[in-house]
Amino acid sequence: MTGRDKDLNSLLMLALDKSVEGRRNLTASLADLFNEGGAVLSERERALMSDILRKLIRDCEMAVRRDLAVRLSQIKDPPHDLIVTLANDQFEVAQPILINSDVLHDLELVQIVRRRTHEHQLAIAMRRALSEPVSDALVETGDVNVIKTLLENQDARISEATMAYLAEQSQRVDTYQEPLIKRHDLDPELARRMYLWVSAALRAHIVENFDISVTELDDKLDGVAHTMAGDPVEHAADRETARPAAVLAKHLSETDQITWDLFIQVLREGEIDLFEALFGEMSGLRLERVKRVLYESGGESLAIACRALGMPKTSFATTFLLIRRGEIGQRMTDPHVMADMLRTYDKINPQNAQEVLNTWRRNEDYQDAIEQVADTLPAEPGS
Repeated sequence: MTGRDKDLNSLLMLALDKSVEGRRNLTASLADLFNEGGAVLSERERALMSDILRKLIRDCEMAVRRDLAVRLSQIKDPPHDLIVTLANDQFEVAQPILINSDVLHDLELVQIVRRRTHEHQLAIAMRRALSEPVSDALVETGDVNVIKTLLENQDARISEATMAYLAEQSQRVDTYQEPLIKRHDLDPELARRMYLWVSAALRAHIVENFDISVTELDDKLDGVAHTMAGDPVEHAADRETARPAAVLAKHLSETDQITWDLFIQVLREGEIDLFEALFGEMSGLRLERVKRVLYESGGESLAIACRALGMPKTSFATTFLLIRRGEIGQRMTDPHVMADMLRTYDKINPQNAQEVLNTWRRNEDYQDAIEQVADTLPAEPGS
């Protein structure tokens, strides 16, 4: 008996075994023949084995079909119609085919996207080297998780029109923003547009990875913020300027009467509203943000703002001590804390501090900027 005859006899014996284990062994053996003997199998033999497998999977339990799908997904030239059948099976069976098999055509993938389940769509979104038509079909589902998965797949090709559509959609779907910004094929013009509505961290990523002027972008962002009709921030600003302390601070600013000595004297006398209003006039920050800078635990924000405003070191030290005394309710501040704060102040470069202050004027969520800058600002030469 030849080796081929022995193989056929073995397959015949497995075919007679109707148990789950028997079916599993039979499908595994047939799949292995495709994988190992594909080059020597005749067309008739391939067709015969394909027919056997098609008939088997109609009656096999899902675990057997899953095993077969895993094996065939790793084969270079499996029976195409069998792959299509498994790709349209239950998700547990279809998953390895949808993610790994290169046999499926675009039209077949698009049909699966449109006809099968959410899980099938997610698996297709993770495929290597997705084409534009398949990506378009995934976007047409409107499913946020599917689209996010597609955007995170750097091997997926996405048309310019679809990318522009998703960039606009990211104004209302925050989930799209980060994967869009981090795509290697994002058009710089789209990145420039998205700068107006993404978070501070993503703005930093845009500036670092695209050839775009941060000043130009921030000016555009500031202009948008001030021209939006009915902007609640503008109403809040109107309420701030109506406060008596704000009126006085504005008058002192317009008449050039604000000095660091006056600033510290007002704080020393406990005129907190006026103190905050004076700081707002000098810094250009709104009241809510002024409070965050002045009273943030640790004092790093205060150090950055005062450095940007050119406050002398001695005035900063006095301001820090007076604020800390009022917050903690004690007469003395630990000398080590004061020494650390002054070292921080010395470390901050005024130009970098000014850039950070400009960011705070434009961006409500400025805490990330504080944390990023506080550790990275180079020491001022000669300090």
